[in-house]
Formats: sequence, C-alpha cells, structure tokens
Amino acid sequence: MKSDNRLTLYELNSLVKEVIECEMSHEYWVEAELSECRESRGHCYMELIQREENSATPIARASAKCWASKWMLVRPYFERTTGQQLRAGIKVLLKVYPQFHEAYGFSWIVTDIDPNYTLGDQARRRQEIIHQLKQEGVFDLQHELHLPLFCLNIAVISSQTAAGYGDFSNQLSDSPFAFRTQLFPAIMQGEGVEQSIISALEKIYDRLSDFDTVVIIRGGGATSDMSGFDTLPLAENVANFPLPIITGIGHDRDESILDMVSHQRVKTPTAAATFLIDHAQKVLNTLEDNQNRITKNALHKLAEHQSKISILNTQLSSIFSVVKTRHEARLDQLFLQIARHVQQQLTTSNHQLSNYGTQLCTLIRQKLTTEEHQLEIMEEKLKTFDPRLLLRRGYSITTKNGRVVHDPKELIPGDQIETRLEKGNLKSTVL
Repeated sequence: MKSDNRLTLYELNSLVKEVIECEMSHEYWVEAELSECRESRGHCYMELIQREENSATPIARASAKCWASKWMLVRPYFERTTGQQLRAGIKVLLKVYPQFHEAYGFSWIVTDIDPNYTLGDQARRRQEIIHQLKQEGVFDLQHELHLPLFCLNIAVISSQTAAGYGDFSNQLSDSPFAFRTQLFPAIMQGEGVEQSIISALEKIYDRLSDFDTVVIIRGGGATSDMSGFDTLPLAENVANFPLPIITGIGHDRDESILDMVSHQRVKTPTAAATFLIDHAQKVLNTLEDNQNRITKNALHKLAEHQSKISILNTQLSSIFSVVKTRHEARLDQLFLQIARHVQQQLTTSNHQLSNYGTQLCTLIRQKLTTEEHQLEIMEEKLKTFDPRLLLRRGYSITTKNGRVVHDPKELIPGDQIETRLEKGNLKSTVL
C-alpha cells in the first residue's frame, strides 16, 4: 500500500475480494428471474433480475455462472423434472456463493438449482392464465364447435421440416379420402412460438371459407420445450378462432394450455391424422347405413305388395276356374269384372308404392333442411364472435405488442400502442 493511502485498482479489488471471502463464506439460496441464459464451452452464463411487484421494472440485477462440472449435472435434472429448458423469463431458485476476481469483477457461482420452485411458479402462472380465460368466457368456446360432416380441407400449422408434419401428410395421403392440406409454417419451439402461431392463424382467418378445420402439430422437437404453448395471447387467439382447432403437440404427460382450449387434443401428429380419418370414416359409414336402410325398407315394401298381388292372382285363378265350371254362360262378364278388379288392385298397389317413394324423398329433404338450418344457426352464432362487428359499431381494440390492453394501468409513458378501428389502425405513444 502506498504511503499516501492511495490504492491501485488491483489493490482495491484484492481488498474487496478478501472482504467477500471472509464475510460471505457460505452458500445462499436466492430467488430470481432469468433475463439471459447462454452456454459457452460447457459453462452456463446467466443474468439475474428481480422485478418490482406488479411491475416490469427491475429493482436488482446480477451476473451468475455455473461451471461445466456442475452444469452437466444440474441441467439434465432440471429439464427432466420441469419439462422445459432454462431460458429467459422463467423464475428459478439458485444455490450460489459469491466470487470476486480482481480482473473480471463480481459474480455469483451457481452450485445447484431447485426445479420444484420453478414447477410451482409455472403451475401458478398456468392457473392464472386458465382463470383469466374462464373470466373472459372463452375457455370452452372451441369445445362448443362441431367438425363439419365432410371435414376434408385442412389448414396445418407446423414447422415445414418437422418429421411429424411429414408423417401427418403421408398418413392422410394414404387414406381413401380426398383430404386437401395447406401448410402455414410456424416456429414450434423456442421463444418465437407464440407470435409465429398467432401470425399463421391470422393468415388462415383471412381465408376461412377455404378450410374446414385447423391442425396445430409439432413433431421431432424437444419434449422439454413446451413453454411456448402456455401463453395467454396464444390461448386467447385459439379459443376465439371460428374453426375447430386440433392440437397434436405433446405426449401423454404434456398438456399445455393450448391443448386445454382447443377443440380436440391428441397426442401426436399421426394421432391427429388418425382422428381426421376416423371422423371421415364415421360419416361415410353413417351415409352407407342410411342408404342401406332406405333401400332395405323400399325393397321390403315392394316385396310385400308383390306377395299380395301373387296371392290375389292365385285367388282370382281359383275363382275363375269355379266360375268357368259352374257358370259358363257368365264367363265373359265375370272375366271383365275380374280384369277390372285386378286392374284396380294393381293401380292401388302402384299408387301405394309411389306414395312410399314420395314419403322417403320428403323425409330425406326434411332431414337435409334441418341440417342446413343447424349449419345456418352455427354460422350466425360464429358471426357474433367476429370482432369486426364491434369495430363497425364504433368500438376499437387497443393492443400493446400484440396483446389486448384491458386496463390503462398496464401502460406506462413511452409505450407504443396500436388501436384497431373499423377502417384502419392507429399507432400511438403513451404520454
């Protein structure tokens, strides 16, 4: 140390290091949110923050490191337990000790991560989202929709290179039904999942009349990366979508919020294809059964009348024989009467057959009319959910970063917002 009590930076940093090592020699469990998490040469480098309650403003920041010897043990255990990777935006409980280096400064060294804390935070967030969806009255909207009888035009949201998408397409192509699919590419893992799927849904919405249903499938991705399907904006878009949405994005133990609000959840992309094929087969079976039933009933009625005519002819022949024997003189007159009687019976039978045919046609037309009326009711019901009707009435929709703003308290000065009107959008800055 210099005589005038001045220190070099190295001397000062060494003093700080000594104080930290003496006064903070223990390990600590700390709650924090990851604002950054990256790997390099087997090590993991993290940026930790703590936000002010009910606000996005950070009130504390720190750097943390997990060396490779610990990281290779901590990361697999965390991912197996929580079902997701460590990434920015999640809350963690870390076991750390302080380290100060004269050249590199201060950081926390991570020796353990408690996955149960993150699971609890995830469960809380999921319950909050589910509660909000139910409060908005949209949680069960998809469950109230019905697949069209002839559900053959399929809009697919998936990664173009995903193995699951290829399996899905091949299975539909190999079926006996004329399915027509169109892919709307989207990111199916990582941080871009939410906005990518919402963008694909918006493109499909512009062409609603071209499709009967939407299938969201994910195959070949990491089972530990399902968090992108548990967001409020994505769930709201799917729940309010006017076409039935089928999801095949997870496995037995993974049920995302997206699965919960969709019309039908299946395990895998191939299961989604099987579901559509089975639906088409059930419709075909129903049509064939109805056709066979109508044909069988018509043939049965025809056979009954033919039997009656045959019996009548036998009776007439017997009568004719008796009359001819006993009353030869009246033979011609009786023959004419019998012929008229036969003709009347034939006319009556033919008239009855005609009536049965007319009744069958009327029943079929009534059934078709009823189904068309039900479809019209469903169509009118769907129209009531069209946000464009509200826009035409003078209402507007304000969003921030694509998310609907419900309360002015959600905004702070400087935020960029977008207001959607009937005839266009306005972008504004909050003062």
